[in-house]
Amino acid sequence: MSFVRIAFLALISPAICTTARAAPPDLRPNVIVFLIDELRYDEVDKQTRQPFVRLPNIDRLAEEGISFSRFYSVSTICSPNRASLLTGQYPAMHGVVDNTDRTRLSRFLSTFPHTLQSHGYHTAFIGKWHMGNDATPRPGFDFWSAIPGQGQMWNPQIWKDDRLETVQGYVTDVLNDEALAFLRQPRTGPFLLYLSHKAIHPDAHQNADSSVDLNFGMRYEAAARHAGRYQDEPVRLPVAAQSFNKNPEGKPALARAFARKRSPENVKTWGALLELDAQKDTIRRRAEMLLSIDEGIGRILEELQRQGQLDNTLIIFTSDNGTNWGEHGLTLERRLPYEEVIHLPLIVYYKRWLSNGHPRVNDNLTLQIDIAPTVLAAAGVESDTTMQGRSLQPLLTGTVAQWRDSFLIEYQPDERPFSWLLDMSYVAVRQRNLKLIHWLRYPQEAELYDLANDPYEQHNVIDASAYAARLPALKKELNRLVLGSRDLLRNTSQ
Repeated sequence: MSFVRIAFLALISPAICTTARAAPPDLRPNVIVFLIDELRYDEVDKQTRQPFVRLPNIDRLAEEGISFSRFYSVSTICSPNRASLLTGQYPAMHGVVDNTDRTRLSRFLSTFPHTLQSHGYHTAFIGKWHMGNDATPRPGFDFWSAIPGQGQMWNPQIWKDDRLETVQGYVTDVLNDEALAFLRQPRTGPFLLYLSHKAIHPDAHQNADSSVDLNFGMRYEAAARHAGRYQDEPVRLPVAAQSFNKNPEGKPALARAFARKRSPENVKTWGALLELDAQKDTIRRRAEMLLSIDEGIGRILEELQRQGQLDNTLIIFTSDNGTNWGEHGLTLERRLPYEEVIHLPLIVYYKRWLSNGHPRVNDNLTLQIDIAPTVLAAAGVESDTTMQGRSLQPLLTGTVAQWRDSFLIEYQPDERPFSWLLDMSYVAVRQRNLKLIHWLRYPQEAELYDLANDPYEQHNVIDASAYAARLPALKKELNRLVLGSRDLLRNTSQ
């Protein structure tokens, strides 16, 4: 990201905040955002998760709020998704396009917390920032309690009182305690709590030669009181995991990347490929890690109830991206645009927008970039013109039935250690039933999936005659979305 781009953002951000109009203070709700790291849709949804998983507090939010069954990320890696959630913009607009250190740029982002703060909200960020390893405060937050980089599972460092302090305990519990401490602070107006958990992302283990073992060394550790709770439970592996450790058919770009991943150099750096049975243990451990998240949500709901603020609080529960459990031959991988990675949970709880007879599941295509304008709409603050998402209020209140018909997914490789994926940049368009993936370096190896008939994306139908008539319109839509994600920046720069 160029200095000119950063300077431009610094110039327009104050103007954005001063032109918005706030609703009367007594009508403004509190806002809580729970962001879970690397959580798949089918890990929390009651219809798709493992039968043994118990999440009473998350289930309560879903039963009393609305779940969005077609909620998606617009990128496939952490930093771009987190920036999109905070700004309401596609990565091409906000500039956080990869996972390289975006510490400097992240200080200039025009975020909804910054806007809420300028309108009298008491704002807090707690947890994992992950747009740079720097844990020092970012603009827009009155209360800041962040872990540096990925953080660590036990006895994490937390930025407190202008310095890093080591706090004893399990990281999820530590962050939950920080959130409750913020909620109990005296205040006269509404608040925003943005709680960004490290879980359920694992810790990485260092090999003896100091290389990072991201396969066998990925440590999924639950709090001591939860560890082993599900160790004897039978696990239902994903249907698409049948292709595990096989060269994927009809995916030549991915097959070529697989050959590189199996090279001696990559195996030395990253470890051997996981056995499929190891994924069962991963699924169990991740489910155990979710228990402390669910407990923390329960404690926060109890505190809101005690303060008489529960019905006056907009609560959003979501994730930044998913991961693979053997589908498409991939494990612990999240850079490619398949459903296991881009399909995320979203639960919205806000009594003021919901009626008793309102459907509890909405199946419209909704995106991370819709979160920021939704929060601002609830607060009675106009979204600024750089936001590309749309407020979900009409879907939550039932005033519209139709929404968007398609959306864009982008990926730009960034991390040198993942050398086997360095040529896998792409743009993709997903509609309700079709997905077209365009590999930027291999345009002749595009992938097309009919998700209505092939939800696990096992059969690339790019060359099938039955889809030939539909391809031109799909390519045109992809081109429109790519240009549209950049038009706003180009227009405001003129």
